[in-house]
Amino acid sequence: MSATFDTIKQRNEKVIMQTYGRYPLALTRAKGARLYDFDGKEYVDLLAGIAVCGLGHCRPELAKAMAEQAGKLVHVSNLFYQEEQIVLAEKLLSTCQADKVFFCNSGAEANEGAIKLARRYMAKVRGSAARDILTLEGSFHGRTLATLTATAQTGKIKDGFEPLPGGFRSVPFADACALRAAVNENTAAVMVETVQGEGGVRPLPPEFVDALLALRREKGFLLIVDEVQTGMGRTGRFWAHEHYGITPDIFTVAKALANGLPMGAVLATDEVARGFEPGTHATTFGGGGVLSAVASKVIDIMREERLVERAAELGEFFLDEAGKLQARHSDKIIHVRGLGLMLGIELAEPGQAVWRALLDAGFVCNLTHERVLRLLPPLTIAREDLMAFLAALDGILARS
Repeated sequence: MSATFDTIKQRNEKVIMQTYGRYPLALTRAKGARLYDFDGKEYVDLLAGIAVCGLGHCRPELAKAMAEQAGKLVHVSNLFYQEEQIVLAEKLLSTCQADKVFFCNSGAEANEGAIKLARRYMAKVRGSAARDILTLEGSFHGRTLATLTATAQTGKIKDGFEPLPGGFRSVPFADACALRAAVNENTAAVMVETVQGEGGVRPLPPEFVDALLALRREKGFLLIVDEVQTGMGRTGRFWAHEHYGITPDIFTVAKALANGLPMGAVLATDEVARGFEPGTHATTFGGGGVLSAVASKVIDIMREERLVERAAELGEFFLDEAGKLQARHSDKIIHVRGLGLMLGIELAEPGQAVWRALLDAGFVCNLTHERVLRLLPPLTIAREDLMAFLAALDGILARS
């Protein structure tokens, strides 16, 4: 590590709360699928700000949209009608089967809003006493008190934050029998990620989804799909729930919506959206002019460049090539999985050394659950960059 990095690290530790185990990397600029540190070293970005910069870094079209809107209208609050927000809502709704949108600032806030909407719809529209939200083990839904309670993981995420809010229960991942046993008259909604991200890039088995949908028809609970990480083309469909033929009552999006600007949204059917009325839910900054203009441009670019289809094609290519790598290192790679450009390579042993060797070789990815190399590259990533990553991983595993 350079003296420059050490200085940056020391300054950070002096003034910023230490809530992150940061990578040994201090960045100064980014472009496309490339990151650059203070010493000028170039890295291939296979993380995209944790599935945020789906169009890559510093897209000129987005910078132009941001600057032009900043010269017109930045923030006036949601007390006023704003055409930029309406245009974005229309474009977003044209991609799915939802009818109404609520804009907010983050994935956690979107999931919090989804939970509130489900409970209030049950209380005020259906006149039901059902309030419980069921989630799956291994899920990750956010860091607010409600969403970390909904997150069915152990460890530091909940440690020391008790007492946690009531009304949340979890069942084992993809266990249809356990889900059926858990659903009762108090169940307001089941909340799922169709591909668990922090949970190790685990797609839901289709047979579990079939059982979930059948149970919803039978019992009448709401279905919330957390698309914070999987949405906006990440999995090779605009929304990951499309892979399963799901029509959610409510679903959420954030990360890639504004390609790096803080924006989230709750989408719902007209029926369920009746749960919110003026004064029941709000946000100061959500859906402001600049954010809406940029997110609107994101959708335009995705359509013009057919990036959803590209993610599907590249993901299929990567999984095929990674499968060949697994065959060569069957003692070191347990599983290769994912959808589109949401990809995981599960190692047989804890992967910290492998992850660090990849970083040293100039490839930025994520390590989750100690063994899963998680790749969430920009949807614009070059095929050659994916091949270079696999070649580097091949060499590292051969030497280990």
